[in-house]
Amino acid sequence: MRTYAKPIAAVTGALALATTLTACGGSSAASDEKIVTVYSADGLKGEAGDGWYDKVFADFEKETGIKVKYVEGGSGEMVQRALREKSNTQADVIVTLPPFIQQADSKGLLQSYAPKGADQVDGGDKADDGKWISVVNNYFGFVHNKKELPAAPKTWEELLDAKYKDKLQYSTPGVAGDGTAVLIKAMHDFGGQGPAMAYLKKLQANNVGPSSSTSKLAPKTDKGELLVANGDVQMNFAQAKSMPNLGIWFPAKDGGKPTTFALPYAAGLVNKAPHTENGRKLLDFMLSERAQREVSAIGGGFPARKDVKPTDANAIELAKLMDGVEIFEPDWSDIDKNLTTYVDAWKSATGS
Repeated sequence: MRTYAKPIAAVTGALALATTLTACGGSSAASDEKIVTVYSADGLKGEAGDGWYDKVFADFEKETGIKVKYVEGGSGEMVQRALREKSNTQADVIVTLPPFIQQADSKGLLQSYAPKGADQVDGGDKADDGKWISVVNNYFGFVHNKKELPAAPKTWEELLDAKYKDKLQYSTPGVAGDGTAVLIKAMHDFGGQGPAMAYLKKLQANNVGPSSSTSKLAPKTDKGELLVANGDVQMNFAQAKSMPNLGIWFPAKDGGKPTTFALPYAAGLVNKAPHTENGRKLLDFMLSERAQREVSAIGGGFPARKDVKPTDANAIELAKLMDGVEIFEPDWSDIDKNLTTYVDAWKSATGS
């Protein structure tokens, strides 16, 4: 068993591009523009403009004069969008959760770049060939409504109780990073694909239905529309600042210990990006000691750099939250290779 040893982060917000990007990928005119476009999974931008992205992007623009254009969605959604645009690339940087960052790499969407400070990021949190690197560490988790359900459930099996009918929801595997994480954790906790799908088939009786974005579930849980939903520690911890009824917990298999796994926000420089140099500068900035020190204090997450050890109140609270939770390491290469198979098995089991 490995218990928590370092800090996490996340929030929400949906922004679309304010203007249509017309520059062709890699053109000299585009490279001269003071713009960098980021496609990102939700979680790091605050609904009230108070998230880690909000601070980092504002500081970056002030320091460099480069404006950040931001597009947000589910992890899989962002990769699929970048893939559709492969012949006319629009994004410069993509930030997404595993296994979708590996998927982006396998589909040729990323180019190698080791940002300044990359040597301070653990080997498991970055690609050997420099195609992607974690900028914020994070862990998978669940939330519950502390008012309607003061004591968080302890096991997966408890969620089969009739009191959770139409009061439980998790985001869609294969579309949302945290939704895919439900499959990964269930397969680990139940000991394989077969037992996990058998359980999720039973759980479907209580499930409200699909959701492309995990961040949309926390407000429903805070309001009591849901009693339980999936999420991740960073995003939910940050959301809890404005959603006082949110509580974070980690399911265990009946008779076992609560478990989770690292689910970092990993960033990569997009292949044939229209503003490659600006993308490099932004990645350098996100991994700078200054930005990394703000991951817990502002973002509610864990720094990606091992030489940054925050002692702020959030960091202390996050450490307590993770205390006693067993952390396992998924086989990401297997998941990347077999993700479609696992998602298809889930669809078949749940009738989704």
